[in-house]
Amino acid sequence: MTMQQHIKWDFEPSHCKIGFSVRHFGISETEGFFHTYQGTITNDKEDFSDVQVDFTIDVNSIDTQNKGRDEHLKSVDFFDAEQFPTIHFKSTSIQIVEPNQYKMFGDLTMKSITKSIVIDVEFGGIVEKDPFGNTKAGFFVEGKINRKDWGITWNKSLDFGGVAVGETVKIKCNIELLKS
Repeated sequence: MTMQQHIKWDFEPSHCKIGFSVRHFGISETEGFFHTYQGTITNDKEDFSDVQVDFTIDVNSIDTQNKGRDEHLKSVDFFDAEQFPTIHFKSTSIQIVEPNQYKMFGDLTMKSITKSIVIDVEFGGIVEKDPFGNTKAGFFVEGKINRKDWGITWNKSLDFGGVAVGETVKIKCNIELLKS
């Protein structure tokens, strides 16, 4: 594949999942994802080792398959979606770990608090021409953050010990991009 300078990619929503999970009662994990997001992804190198990401999530699109829990997560106890309707990530650099495996460094902003994070990125490859004539690229993204670093501190102590919601949030995304 011959790459041009500053290739721009768009998210292919029907083939993306922007997900997360968090411990529930210390015995299992609750999973969720966001339906609405947008961003800009650009690169110059064929292996995406210079990729730049600027990505925004609509907090109100959260879905944990439980409407009551989703409303609680949007409330002031958690995301306070009315005052802070978006989550924003902007990459600052990328480090090659091994072929097609990267550490992406960037700034994550939630509730007007910006913190630097590191996420693991696996480049799944490129399809030069799908059945519709499109060029696509795929990625698997994983990371962990502590929700308290962004002022998301709500919890409830349990009678048997422990708390209702874990502090560590696992980020897990499957991303398919469409070359613009």
